[in-house]
Amino acid sequence: MVAARITVNGKETRISPAAPHTTVLEFLRERGLTGTKEGCAEGECGACSVLVARPGVDRPTDWVAVNACLVPVAALDGQEVVTSEGLATTGESGTPAVLHPVQEEMAVRGGSQCGYCTPGFVCSMASEYYRPDRCAHAGPADGTGSEHGPNGFDLHALSGNLCRCTGYRPIRDAAFAVGMPTEDDPLTQRRDQSPPEPAATAYTQDDSTFLRPATLTDAVRLLRERPDAVVVAGSTDWGVEVNIRSRRANCVVAVDRLPELRTLHVGADHIEIGGAQTLTEIERRLDGAVPLLAQLFPQFASRLIRNSATLGGNLGTGSPIGDSPPVLLALEASLVLADADGEREVPLCDYFTGYRQSVRRPGELIRAVRVPLPLSPVTAFHKIAKRRFDDISSVAVAFALDIEDGTVRKARIGLGGVAATPIRAFAAEAALEGEPWTQRTVEAAAGVLRAEGTPMDDHRASAGYRSAMLGQSLLKLYARTTEAVPS
Repeated sequence: MVAARITVNGKETRISPAAPHTTVLEFLRERGLTGTKEGCAEGECGACSVLVARPGVDRPTDWVAVNACLVPVAALDGQEVVTSEGLATTGESGTPAVLHPVQEEMAVRGGSQCGYCTPGFVCSMASEYYRPDRCAHAGPADGTGSEHGPNGFDLHALSGNLCRCTGYRPIRDAAFAVGMPTEDDPLTQRRDQSPPEPAATAYTQDDSTFLRPATLTDAVRLLRERPDAVVVAGSTDWGVEVNIRSRRANCVVAVDRLPELRTLHVGADHIEIGGAQTLTEIERRLDGAVPLLAQLFPQFASRLIRNSATLGGNLGTGSPIGDSPPVLLALEASLVLADADGEREVPLCDYFTGYRQSVRRPGELIRAVRVPLPLSPVTAFHKIAKRRFDDISSVAVAFALDIEDGTVRKARIGLGGVAATPIRAFAAEAALEGEPWTQRTVEAAAGVLRAEGTPMDDHRASAGYRSAMLGQSLLKLYARTTEAVPS
């Protein structure tokens, strides 16, 4: 097998002798590319942002910004990376000759003071700069009162980047001032070529192994042979374990590029979403076709995380405070689990069995998530957290209701943060179904909803607060829904 290699700023280099757990951030800094910084080591500050060439949604290739502190460098075997140093056009002497338009605007508009966070901001901004459909989402001409600039720049692209000293106004000004990429821009031209095919990787160093199988068949066979293996997709969870808790694995199996896990199909009776599709890819490909998911995506961590995180990974961790399970529970989703013996389909409401435990057997992968059609027309996702964006939820509530002629015909409610697992609010659903959609019905059902789960006290919220927020969420839904009728 060919030695593991990565292309950085146009130059190919061997990954060896880096250990399999070595992050892209560590790999780059060890080679003198110190623009990539470590601020938090858990994907919250964005100082480590770099660009990766990924399969595009609208063009063959998208330049996608990711957290270099979370991704193992071995996961980018055969792939292309561009750092902040690689954005500027260099002269023959090797010194920067022309700043990239994003770098230029950051400089002239005072978007950098100490400069520590600046390279990460620049890479996240560059990813948005090259987004093919950016011009279709132009905001007000004066650049005020909108999260989209007059140039279509979406400020959510910077939701995963923090700055401690400059202040965000000049950074926003720089983002709203950048023009459109020119046709002679090398990174613009690169978008029209296919990205590198994911390399089948078998990389061993220091008694640890990183494996990327080529097909799902290879993957499930491998997992049967190596039951001790840690399965990773976007590595947004495992990367934190490696960095903060110094976790190490003898064997890591990457499934993020398996073609069988990267499908998205809209059928007559269900939508099937591959377990390794990133949240950003799902968001752009569905383009609002599932309104409840469309409400979830902007509140799920940050754009940097969504560029790597997957539904399969979020469900696979079994966390009781993951944001996607409540939404998928309300949508009555099921999971397609695959192993060496074949596939089986499990309703998500039967999937979780305990804290970070599930019915998924050793060697099984979450191949896909299936959402049945038709969708309920009245939906809402309420995430209660200390910050509006890029935060872990204290409580998450998802609603999907069918209301016909003023009566609740069907109610599905998913909850997170109020039990050892994500749960369906069966009692509250029963209190709504068959009843008129009135203030009296909703207040009675809200009382039932407050008693769902077994919330606990912790540093994010008290048990009493969590229970109160459950009932308040249903009252909020009633107040905002257009189908409400007088009591």
